[in-house]
Amino acid sequence: MTRLILASQSPARTKLLTEAGIQHEVLVSDVDENAVQAKYGVTDPHDTALLLARAKAEAVAALPESEGALVIGCDSVFEFDGESHGKPYTAEVARERMLRMSGSQGVLHTGHWLVDCRDTAADVEDGEDADTPEGTGATVGAVSSAEVHFADMTSSDIDAYIATGEPLHCAGSFTIDGLGGAFIRKVDGDPHAVVGLSISTLRDLLVHANVGITELWDTDVQ
Repeated sequence: MTRLILASQSPARTKLLTEAGIQHEVLVSDVDENAVQAKYGVTDPHDTALLLARAKAEAVAALPESEGALVIGCDSVFEFDGESHGKPYTAEVARERMLRMSGSQGVLHTGHWLVDCRDTAADVEDGEDADTPEGTGATVGAVSSAEVHFADMTSSDIDAYIATGEPLHCAGSFTIDGLGGAFIRKVDGDPHAVVGLSISTLRDLLVHANVGITELWDTDVQ
């Protein structure tokens, strides 16, 4: 059975994989997102999402626990009025953003990066008695983006939502799969990307590791 490791502590991402019937483990990276962005000077929201997803995937892939597995890292960045919005962390930042977002729209970019940590043919020494290695050495990424349209939100709506704590640790200060879904009118694009992990994008990346997504299905889940 091919092992898949999710390099993210996001409950929404692991819930999404579980509901899609995809068996996986979770290993969280210790990547400093601000330090990574400062090092590479990337400011474009699309590129930032991919850069951070790669940093997280490669950090977890370097851990001994990842040997023999596939690692998928993800990161989401919300683009609004030409600005990159990550997690707001404070009520003040979330309130300012949501007042601007009310009745408007922005683009949620979710970066994905897959690293194949399985042995490749080059890893097997001559004369070593072993099965043919399955690893391809793939390290590939892609971004899935979706335009999110927000309903008009009153100040009391925003204050009540912030009081739940939900938007403080979400890119763009909202979720679509939680309480914040009440304020989203429609999504143009892959809704899974707005949750934080596109299943179809994962499927495309797995091709580079010669793995079909059906191989990861948990057939015991009814």
